[in-house]
Parts: sequence; structure tokens; C-alpha cells
Amino acid sequence: MPLSVNIERLPNNIAVVTFQGPLTLGTSLKIVDSQIQAAIADGVTRMVLDLAGVNYIDSAGLGLIVYAFGILNDKQGILRICGATSQVRSLIQLTKTDTFLAVDDHREASLAALE
Repeated sequence: MPLSVNIERLPNNIAVVTFQGPLTLGTSLKIVDSQIQAAIADGVTRMVLDLAGVNYIDSAGLGLIVYAFGILNDKQGILRICGATSQVRSLIQLTKTDTFLAVDDHREASLAALE
């Protein structure tokens, strides 16, 4: 299954990015990256990446997440991750990405933390 993404714009410059499929190197990842960057350029300052539909992530996918964090951080924005499967969460912990990026169990928890 190829990677697909839905970006939901919410009030107060918040966006929820919901992924479906593997977050891996390829054309789909480049398209998703450009969509996320466009949302940030369009005023999004707080973003939730919902990874509940991601069954696999590689270094390129993790790089996309870290890059989005960096862009938002430079703009004094916030990025949170939610819904990561145990396999994805293990990679996030193994790479110590969870030391600077907030990881929540559910979308509702991430959105509540942004309010």
C-alpha cells in the first residue's frame, strides 16, 4: 500500500496530518514533505502527526518528522506525534527522537496538549 496523507486544518493555526501506509523513502514521501511544508508556510504553527496508520517507518520517514519539527521549532511552533504503533514507537525511542519530540498515545491527547 502506498503512503497517503490527509492534512486537516483546525482553528488556531493547528493542523493534524494523518498518514496511511509505510513512511519510507520514495516519491510519496517527497510529496508528503512538500504538503507539510506548504501547510507550515500557510500559517500552521502547531501540528500533530497521527501515525496510527503507519505500519513501517525508515530513516527517510524519521527524517521527514525531524525536519518538520525543525521548521516548526524555528517558528516557535510545536510538533507532536500520536498513535505510533509499538514498532514505530520503538524506532522513535531507539533513535532518541522522543527526547525532543512529544509522543502521545492518541490524537485527543496531542490536541489537548496544544491548547
